[in-house]
Amino acid sequence: MSELVTGEAVALELQPARLPSRALATLLDLTVAVVVYVGVSVGVVLGTASLDDAAQVALSIAAFLLVLVGGPIAVETLSHGRSLGKAACGLRVVRDDGGPIRFRHALVRGAIGVVEILLTGGVIACVASLVSARGRRVGDVFAGTLVVRERVPVARTGFVAPPPPWLAGRFSGLDLSAVPEGLWLAVRQYLGRMHQLDPQVGWTMAERLAGDLAARTGAPAPEGVPPAAYLAAVVQERQAREVRRAAPAVPAPPGPAYGPVPPAAPAAPVYGPPPGVAPAAPAFAAPTAGEPAAPSPGPQAEESRERPVDRRPGTGFVPPA
Repeated sequence: MSELVTGEAVALELQPARLPSRALATLLDLTVAVVVYVGVSVGVVLGTASLDDAAQVALSIAAFLLVLVGGPIAVETLSHGRSLGKAACGLRVVRDDGGPIRFRHALVRGAIGVVEILLTGGVIACVASLVSARGRRVGDVFAGTLVVRERVPVARTGFVAPPPPWLAGRFSGLDLSAVPEGLWLAVRQYLGRMHQLDPQVGWTMAERLAGDLAARTGAPAPEGVPPAAYLAAVVQERQAREVRRAAPAVPAPPGPAYGPVPPAAPAAPVYGPPPGVAPAAPAFAAPTAGEPAAPSPGPQAEESRERPVDRRPGTGFVPPA
């Protein structure tokens, strides 16, 4: 793995391209360039049939320089180092510091490539790529560029450690609505891989991400707080807000209702005896509503029960208890 970082800061780990993949990408680019050159040459010959030989030779040289030299330079400049063959093989040309190439880099690579690739059949380029530790050819050395692989196996993202306890809840008042998802993704990727980076490179990236995040939120990072700890605290605050926002949408499980509970209605009394039992006349009638309760029967009432009473035919009416 190389310690380079692309200008877009998307991939944190890059592998220098080796000779087989670079040769295949160059072969695809040359095939396309030759086909275009043949088509342009046929058109030039048909269009300049009435001209003399010197004019035809001059136009042929111009077509050669325009298609086989200027074409790759223009494509690499406009695509930031991704020609057709490199895009098919998952390669890209970057600067030595990992940034995207510009016109001057593509111009130097294309001009030297005419000698080491076209005129010598690629022999010089192959030897230089085998000798170089990072697979660079002569044009890459003079231009200060490097061909790297973009399609690398996806590594498992590291565990994002929580922020220090003294930062928990400190950024609850930040406005995070203006922070784009791309910046959140970059911060999470950095927090997951910051232990794999060089300390100086990791600190620089943390400062840059913290500055971008502070510019979006409108509040600068507190003094004395490390950039990585600031990023971790803000990410934790965002996750906590997402959890609180999603909590009301989850239906609550059935359970007891919260709030004042109305008093339970008393059980309705059973009027009369169970079925199959003859009703017995009560010793006294229950008082009606609003009247004072009658005193409990004393010894005289017990004596009056033992005295004979008149036997009158029953009417079947049972007063309420």
